[in-house]
Amino acid sequence: MAEHECVQLVPIFKELADEQLDTIETIVQHHHFPAGSTIFSADDPLDSLMILANGQVKVYQLAANGREQLLYLLQTGDIDGEAALFENQRRTSFGEALVPTDVCSIRRADFQALMQQYPSISINVLNVFGRRLTQLERQTTSTATESVEARLANYLTETAAALKTDAFKLPLKKKDLATFLGTTPESISRKLALFERQGLITQKLAKSFKSTMQTNSY
Repeated sequence: MAEHECVQLVPIFKELADEQLDTIETIVQHHHFPAGSTIFSADDPLDSLMILANGQVKVYQLAANGREQLLYLLQTGDIDGEAALFENQRRTSFGEALVPTDVCSIRRADFQALMQQYPSISINVLNVFGRRLTQLERQTTSTATESVEARLANYLTETAAALKTDAFKLPLKKKDLATFLGTTPESISRKLALFERQGLITQKLAKSFKSTMQTNSY
Protein backbone atom coordinates (compact mmCIF):
# COMPACT_ATOMS: atom_id res chain seq x y z
CA MET A 1 0.00 0.00 0.00
CA ALA A 2 1.46 3.37 -1.02
CA GLU A 3 2.58 5.83 1.64
CA HIS A 4 -0.28 8.01 2.92
CA GLU A 5 -2.76 6.12 0.70
CA CYS A 6 -5.20 5.51 3.54
CA VAL A 7 -5.02 8.88 5.25
CA GLN A 8 -5.35 10.77 1.97
CA LEU A 9 -8.48 8.86 0.99
CA VAL A 10 -10.69 10.52 3.59
CA PRO A 11 -11.50 14.22 4.02
CA ILE A 12 -10.78 14.14 7.77
CA PHE A 13 -7.08 14.63 7.05
CA LYS A 14 -7.33 17.08 4.17
CA GLU A 15 -5.10 20.16 4.26
CA LEU A 16 -2.59 18.50 6.58
CA ALA A 17 1.09 18.81 5.70
CA ASP A 18 3.12 15.78 4.65
CA GLU A 19 4.96 15.73 7.97
CA GLN A 20 1.62 15.59 9.79
CA LEU A 21 0.47 12.77 7.52
CA ASP A 22 3.71 10.97 8.36
CA THR A 23 2.79 11.21 12.05
CA ILE A 24 -0.69 9.84 11.42
CA GLU A 25 0.68 6.99 9.31
CA THR A 26 2.67 5.72 12.30
CA ILE A 27 -0.56 4.96 14.21
CA VAL A 28 -2.50 3.46 11.29
CA GLN A 29 -2.96 -0.30 11.30
CA HIS A 30 -3.31 -2.06 7.94
CA HIS A 31 -5.44 -5.16 7.36
CA HIS A 32 -6.29 -7.27 4.31
CA PHE A 33 -9.47 -9.35 4.11
CA PRO A 34 -10.20 -11.92 1.37
CA ALA A 35 -13.68 -11.87 -0.16
CA GLY A 36 -16.20 -13.41 2.22
CA SER A 37 -14.24 -12.53 5.36
CA THR A 38 -15.99 -11.08 8.40
CA ILE A 39 -14.40 -7.74 9.22
CA PHE A 40 -16.44 -7.07 12.34
CA SER A 41 -19.38 -8.63 14.18
CA ALA A 42 -22.23 -7.43 16.36
CA ASP A 43 -21.16 -6.87 19.97
CA ASP A 44 -17.51 -6.31 19.00
CA PRO A 45 -15.98 -3.31 20.80
CA LEU A 46 -16.33 -0.20 18.65
CA ASP A 47 -12.94 1.22 19.52
CA SER A 48 -11.40 2.36 16.25
CA LEU A 49 -12.06 4.36 13.11
CA MET A 50 -12.08 2.18 9.99
CA ILE A 51 -10.98 3.50 6.59
CA LEU A 52 -11.78 1.41 3.51
CA ALA A 53 -8.61 1.73 1.44
CA ASN A 54 -9.83 -0.55 -1.34
CA GLY A 55 -12.71 -2.96 -1.85
CA GLN A 56 -16.37 -3.22 -0.88
CA VAL A 57 -17.96 -4.10 2.47
CA LYS A 58 -21.53 -5.18 3.20
CA VAL A 59 -22.82 -3.91 6.56
CA TYR A 60 -25.86 -5.80 7.82
CA GLN A 61 -27.83 -6.90 10.86
CA LEU A 62 -29.37 -10.28 11.64
CA ALA A 63 -33.11 -10.47 12.26
CA ALA A 64 -34.56 -12.70 14.98
CA ASN A 65 -35.17 -15.41 12.37
CA GLY A 66 -31.51 -15.29 11.31
CA ARG A 67 -32.10 -13.51 8.01
CA GLU A 68 -29.71 -10.78 6.95
CA GLN A 69 -30.96 -7.20 6.69
CA LEU A 70 -28.63 -5.11 4.54
CA LEU A 71 -27.96 -1.67 6.03
CA TYR A 72 -25.48 -0.10 3.63
CA LEU A 73 -22.38 -0.70 1.53
CA LEU A 74 -18.94 0.76 2.13
CA GLN A 75 -16.89 1.61 -0.96
CA THR A 76 -13.26 2.66 -1.41
CA GLY A 77 -12.59 5.86 0.54
CA ASP A 78 -15.50 5.45 2.96
CA ILE A 79 -15.04 5.49 6.72
CA ASP A 80 -16.97 3.62 9.38
CA GLY A 81 -17.04 3.67 13.15
CA GLU A 82 -16.98 7.45 13.62
CA ALA A 83 -18.92 7.01 16.85
CA ALA A 84 -15.90 5.17 18.24
CA LEU A 85 -14.01 8.44 18.31
CA PHE A 86 -16.09 9.91 21.09
CA GLU A 87 -17.44 7.24 23.42
CA ASN A 88 -17.27 3.56 24.31
CA GLN A 89 -19.79 1.57 22.29
CA ARG A 90 -20.23 -1.91 20.89
CA ARG A 91 -21.11 -2.71 17.31
CA THR A 92 -24.69 -3.59 16.47
CA SER A 93 -24.01 -4.87 12.96
CA PHE A 94 -21.76 -7.14 10.92
CA GLY A 95 -19.30 -6.19 8.19
CA GLU A 96 -18.37 -8.64 5.43
CA ALA A 97 -15.84 -8.12 2.63
CA LEU A 98 -17.66 -8.67 -0.66
CA VAL A 99 -14.41 -8.50 -2.64
CA PRO A 100 -10.73 -8.57 -1.59
CA THR A 101 -10.60 -5.59 0.74
CA ASP A 102 -7.89 -3.47 2.37
CA VAL A 103 -8.79 -1.67 5.58
CA CYS A 104 -6.89 0.83 7.72
CA SER A 105 -7.82 1.51 11.32
CA ILE A 106 -6.92 4.07 13.98
CA ARG A 107 -7.60 3.39 17.65
CA ARG A 108 -9.78 5.82 19.61
CA ALA A 109 -7.05 6.90 22.04
CA ASP A 110 -4.62 7.57 19.20
CA PHE A 111 -7.18 9.55 17.24
CA GLN A 112 -8.21 11.64 20.23
CA ALA A 113 -4.56 12.52 20.76
CA LEU A 114 -4.40 13.57 17.10
CA MET A 115 -7.37 15.90 17.51
CA GLN A 116 -5.65 17.60 20.42
CA GLN A 117 -2.45 17.95 18.41
CA TYR A 118 -4.17 19.10 15.20
CA PRO A 119 -7.45 20.92 16.07
CA SER A 120 -8.37 21.23 12.38
CA ILE A 121 -9.03 17.48 12.34
CA SER A 122 -11.88 17.99 14.84
CA ILE A 123 -13.56 20.41 12.44
CA ASN A 124 -13.11 17.98 9.58
CA VAL A 125 -14.69 15.19 11.64
CA LEU A 126 -17.78 17.33 12.19
CA ASN A 127 -17.91 18.02 8.45
CA VAL A 128 -17.74 14.28 7.76
CA PHE A 129 -20.68 13.69 10.10
CA GLY A 130 -22.63 16.32 8.19
CA ARG A 131 -21.79 14.74 4.86
CA ARG A 132 -22.81 11.31 6.17
CA LEU A 133 -26.26 12.69 7.06
CA THR A 134 -26.50 14.35 3.65
CA GLN A 135 -25.48 11.07 1.99
CA LEU A 136 -28.23 9.17 3.81
CA GLU A 137 -30.77 11.80 2.80
CA ARG A 138 -29.55 11.66 -0.79
CA GLN A 139 -29.80 7.86 -0.80
CA THR A 140 -33.39 8.08 0.41
CA THR A 141 -34.16 10.69 -2.23
CA SER A 142 -32.42 8.63 -4.91
CA THR A 143 -34.58 5.61 -4.12
CA ALA A 144 -37.68 7.78 -4.40
CA THR A 145 -36.76 9.77 -7.51
CA GLU A 146 -34.13 7.97 -9.61
CA SER A 147 -35.05 5.15 -11.93
CA VAL A 148 -34.04 1.58 -11.14
CA GLU A 149 -31.83 1.73 -14.25
CA ALA A 150 -29.92 4.72 -12.88
CA ARG A 151 -29.47 3.21 -9.43
CA LEU A 152 -28.31 -0.13 -10.87
CA ALA A 153 -25.97 1.58 -13.34
CA ASN A 154 -24.36 3.58 -10.53
CA TYR A 155 -23.91 0.45 -8.44
CA LEU A 156 -22.26 -1.45 -11.31
CA THR A 157 -19.94 1.47 -12.04
CA GLU A 158 -18.90 1.80 -8.39
CA THR A 159 -18.33 -1.95 -8.10
CA ALA A 160 -16.17 -2.02 -11.22
CA ALA A 161 -14.13 0.85 -9.76
CA ALA A 162 -13.73 -0.96 -6.43
CA LEU A 163 -12.59 -4.15 -8.18
CA LYS A 164 -10.48 -2.24 -10.72
CA THR A 165 -11.87 -4.36 -13.54
CA ASP A 166 -14.81 -4.25 -15.93
CA ALA A 167 -15.31 -8.03 -15.78
CA PHE A 168 -16.57 -9.24 -12.42
CA LYS A 169 -19.10 -11.33 -10.53
CA LEU A 170 -21.78 -9.46 -8.61
CA PRO A 171 -20.60 -9.38 -4.98
CA LEU A 172 -24.17 -9.14 -3.66
CA LYS A 173 -26.95 -11.68 -3.99
CA LYS A 174 -29.73 -10.32 -6.16
CA LYS A 175 -32.11 -10.16 -3.22
CA ASP A 176 -29.60 -8.09 -1.24
CA LEU A 177 -28.88 -5.88 -4.23
CA ALA A 178 -32.61 -5.39 -4.71
CA THR A 179 -32.98 -4.37 -1.07
CA PHE A 180 -30.07 -1.95 -1.37
CA LEU A 181 -31.48 -0.36 -4.52
CA GLY A 182 -35.07 -0.31 -3.31
CA THR A 183 -36.52 -2.68 -5.89
CA THR A 184 -37.16 -6.41 -6.46
CA PRO A 185 -34.89 -9.27 -7.62
CA GLU A 186 -37.11 -9.70 -10.68
CA SER A 187 -36.63 -6.05 -11.59
CA ILE A 188 -32.86 -6.41 -11.22
CA SER A 189 -32.91 -9.38 -13.63
CA ARG A 190 -35.01 -7.43 -16.15
CA LYS A 191 -32.74 -4.38 -16.01
CA LEU A 192 -29.59 -6.49 -16.43
CA ALA A 193 -31.18 -8.09 -19.49
CA LEU A 194 -32.01 -4.59 -20.78
CA PHE A 195 -28.44 -3.42 -20.27
CA GLU A 196 -27.22 -6.46 -22.21
CA ARG A 197 -29.56 -5.75 -25.13
CA GLN A 198 -28.27 -2.18 -25.15
CA GLY A 199 -24.69 -3.41 -25.30
CA LEU A 200 -23.75 -1.95 -21.91
CA ILE A 201 -22.91 -5.31 -20.33
CA THR A 202 -22.24 -8.87 -21.43
CA GLN A 203 -23.63 -11.50 -19.06
CA LYS A 204 -21.58 -14.68 -18.75
CA LEU A 205 -21.94 -17.28 -16.02
CA ALA A 206 -24.33 -16.79 -13.11
CA LYS A 207 -23.87 -13.26 -11.74
CA SER A 208 -20.75 -12.77 -13.90
CA PHE A 209 -20.51 -10.23 -16.68
CA LYS A 210 -18.38 -7.60 -18.38
CA SER A 211 -19.47 -3.97 -18.16
CA THR A 212 -18.75 -1.12 -20.57
CA MET A 213 -20.98 1.18 -18.58
CA GLN A 214 -19.94 4.72 -17.73
CA THR A 215 -20.97 6.67 -14.62
CA ASN A 216 -23.64 8.67 -16.40
CA SER A 217 -24.98 5.98 -18.71
CA TYR A 218 -28.43 6.72 -17.26
